[in-house]
Amino acid sequence: MGRLTTHVLDAAHGCPGSAIKVELYSVQGHELTLVAEALTNNDGRCDAPLLEGEAYRTGVYQLQFSAGDYYRARGTELSSQAFLDVVVLRFGIDAGQDHYHVPLLLSPYSYSTYRGS
Repeated sequence: MGRLTTHVLDAAHGCPGSAIKVELYSVQGHELTLVAEALTNNDGRCDAPLLEGEAYRTGVYQLQFSAGDYYRARGTELSSQAFLDVVVLRFGIDAGQDHYHVPLLLSPYSYSTYRGS
């Protein structure tokens, strides 16, 4: 059975991104449906896969990471309108693949992602 996982690394502080709100949406045209939400743990990971079992289906999904809230809670000085408040990653899943891992490398002014393992 397949699964979708994620983790966040804070490049600005050189540590895992802990206590970051992560939301996963299913995308159908212009419609977003909330599928799962979690907080990252002390290792920057979610404690359980965001999708697994029967919920793991082929389709388009969107991960949203509450980056601005995370940096504000750390005491990082951000402008009143944070450059990256919510990081949105939209991607496709082929349920024929066993595992999709979508990591996020984050700073207040940049991010990168890739399909991990």
